Amino acid sequence: MTSTPPPKLTTTTSSSTPTLTPPSSHPQPRSPSSHTPQHSHHRGRRLRNFLLPDGREVHIALSPEEAEILREKLKVIRKDEGFDLVINGSPEHLDALRRAHSHHESRREDLRRRHGEDVFDEFESVRAELDALGSELHMLTDHAVSLDANFSKYGYSAHLRTYDTDSTPGSSASSIHDSESHEKKDWEAEKRNGRIMKLYKKPTVRQYFHKGLLWRASGSTEVASFELFVDLLYVGILAINGDHASEDPTGNELLRFSITFIMSWKIWSDLALIISWFETDDILQRLSVMFIMACLLGLTTNMLDAFNTTYSMLIAFYLAARLFMASYLIILAITIPMIRGMMIVQVILALIPSAIWVGSIYIDMPNRLAAIWIAIVFDLCAALGVVIVIRGAKLVSKRLAAWVDKVFEFYPAVNIEHKTERTNAFVTLVFGYSVVAIIYQNAASFGLNAFFGKAALGLVQAFCFNWLYFELDGADLYQHAIRRNVVSAMIWGTAHLPFVMSFVLGASALSKLVLATDCRDANIDALLSTYTSKSEPEIPIGLRWFYCVGLGLALFCMGIISISHIHKDAEGVRISKKHRMLNRFAVCVIFFALPTAKGLNSLQLVSVTTGLVVWVLLWELWGMSCPDESFFGEKKPCRYTARCKISKKDLESAVKGGHVVNVSSLSDTGEKGTYNHW
Repeated sequence: MTSTPPPKLTTTTSSSTPTLTPPSSHPQPRSPSSHTPQHSHHRGRRLRNFLLPDGREVHIALSPEEAEILREKLKVIRKDEGFDLVINGSPEHLDALRRAHSHHESRREDLRRRHGEDVFDEFESVRAELDALGSELHMLTDHAVSLDANFSKYGYSAHLRTYDTDSTPGSSASSIHDSESHEKKDWEAEKRNGRIMKLYKKPTVRQYFHKGLLWRASGSTEVASFELFVDLLYVGILAINGDHASEDPTGNELLRFSITFIMSWKIWSDLALIISWFETDDILQRLSVMFIMACLLGLTTNMLDAFNTTYSMLIAFYLAARLFMASYLIILAITIPMIRGMMIVQVILALIPSAIWVGSIYIDMPNRLAAIWIAIVFDLCAALGVVIVIRGAKLVSKRLAAWVDKVFEFYPAVNIEHKTERTNAFVTLVFGYSVVAIIYQNAASFGLNAFFGKAALGLVQAFCFNWLYFELDGADLYQHAIRRNVVSAMIWGTAHLPFVMSFVLGASALSKLVLATDCRDANIDALLSTYTSKSEPEIPIGLRWFYCVGLGLALFCMGIISISHIHKDAEGVRISKKHRMLNRFAVCVIFFALPTAKGLNSLQLVSVTTGLVVWVLLWELWGMSCPDESFFGEKKPCRYTARCKISKKDLESAVKGGHVVNVSSLSDTGEKGTYNHW
């Protein structure tokens, strides 16, 4: 694929444009011989409805549960009872198919007798050519690739194509899975068993942008085991960096924590990005990851005394990892000319801040901080600037736009499945660190005391944050931030860094609050000797700020991440998403002000913060529910509303005409309408 000309990559492409088919009006009785079926069949896509010889329409459901939902829909759309509803694969389904098949076989033989062999054969040849061309046109325009799970989880896109030449044409996001195609995919995966892993294999671009379209492999990208192994190393980084910050909660320590955390985050994110861009799966890739992990380990061993004696070693390990990845990009620029422009830019973006980092070694504190933050801003924001230049060059000048289009005609894109799964795995580790940090060892015969109470409350906090992030903010998405647009994708990616940093800071401070003896029933003798040395009779003011502002900023960033997504707005929810976010941000303000309440002891402070987090969770759960839903018993079906930019007049006209509306390809003009879905 890497050396294949672009035109060849478009042989089996397809779009992910979802379609909204308006319900038809009451049909008039028609004879089977003169009726044109309402379904259009394409290879790789199963029928959902067909006609019997007597004109009766048969609808197919995948399961009894779907049959009940489909029956309710058909009762609304079809006021008459001129349809049958069967379960896929049932005897009724097979019998109806045989009847329809026999009927059309007899019609074909009748046409052959009436028009003669020559005319009939010519007609069959034309029909076969039309089917082949129509199927290809369908795959290039309105047909979705085998990305059903992708679309249902991350949202639709009208600008997505696939370049896999050996993939089976999939169904649209709302269609049935083809079991034969899935069996073929499984067999293709099993064929690799027993093969030796190559020492070197030419990298393949997983997905890339070309002329406004995103080309990508039809299959999803799974997180490799060695990537999770890198995350295990990061657990140690979180523990060492966070625990040291809570030991000395001062502004100088916060500065050291922020700088070293961002440096380790940059190495982790760059490694994840390169793995998301290219598929290699060879031994050399594993060895490269192991080298970067060694650099990350060296960075970790030198971060606690970075402002004094180990700064040079810290920068040396950091630049070793960055420049090693830059050299890898140079190799990719040579071996894959298609994306050479972007690879050269990425190398330049690594070399410029590297020179600043080297220069900072020869600058004394505090002047060194200026060079450090300039390099950090360049490391974090330069890549975003390149994307903005590529996307907005036409707004500057036509000459610049022409040059950009030529140099960056192809540039790699982030794989949405890989990016979200890697980020989710990392966030899970962060939440896991907060749980590990509150664990202590009891030495009392009866251990139900204030220490255990504060630890239990900390566990509730971590559980609620996990619930909010994964099951409320990250679920039931109409469109993921990465798929929504460039701005939302930037916001989503950028907000995760302060979110993780602040939560780690708050969790590390909580570990000290759990061991504090400033409240009743917190006798220091109830702790083992290992933990008595970490216990303090009073809470330092810096620790209060680390804890409260850390959790508040984490909750605020979670709100920003949630806003960057487009969620499915359930019709008639108790509280809209906008007002739920306002409540969350109001709670963040309370978090920011809590450190000033110096009269609160450790138990009271942890109790208040836990109550605030639980309040946010309960408000979200209540607000996202419908008034006619019950928290007990069987769940009733609910509808959601997706807003699309189409005028009400045009939508009504399409319904009357029986046309199909491509929702994702609608223009940006017109009055907003809604599409209701059960």
